[in-house]
Amino acid sequence: MNRKKFISNSLLSVSTAILTPTLAFSQSQEKEPKQLDLKLVKDFVVAGHSNLELVKEMLQEHPNLVYSPFDWGNGDYEEAIEGAGHLGNKEIANYLISKGARVSLFVLAMLGKTDLVIPTLEAYPELVFAKGPHGFTLLHHALIGESHDLADYLKEKGLRERMIKIR
Repeated sequence: MNRKKFISNSLLSVSTAILTPTLAFSQSQEKEPKQLDLKLVKDFVVAGHSNLELVKEMLQEHPNLVYSPFDWGNGDYEEAIEGAGHLGNKEIANYLISKGARVSLFVLAMLGKTDLVIPTLEAYPELVFAKGPHGFTLLHHALIGESHDLADYLKEKGLRERMIKIR
C-alpha cells in the first residue's frame, strides 16, 4: 500500500468513527415520542370528572391519556381518574381502571375499597391527613362514594375536614 492510499484510508476510517455515533444519536432523537398537547390533556381530565362517552372517545384516539395529569397550578396535579374520584363517579373510575389508569388511595376510598385503604393507612398512618387533587381529603372521597364505614374509621383517626387548602 502506498503512502497516499494509507492516508486516504486512515482519514476515511477516522471520519466514519466520528460520524457514526453522531448520526445514530440524531436518528434516535427523532424517534422520541412527542409530548401530548396540554389542551388535550386538560380536556381529558375535565371529561374524566363526568363525561364517560367523551373519555372513551378520547382514549380510543390517544390511549396514553389515561396516564396524563394536568397541573391546575401550584403543583395541583390531577388525572382524569382523580376527577372521577372526587366527584364520586364510580362508572368513569372503574372504566379508567379497566384501561390501566393508576389508582390512588383517594379513588379507592371513593370506590369503598376499605380492604385496601385501611391496611394502607395502618401501615402509613400519616396518610390519613393526605391531600388529594384540589385538597380533597380521604374523608371527602369516602363520603362522596357513600363508604360510611371508611368515613367513620377516618373520623376515629382524627380526620374531620373534607378539604384542606393546598394553594
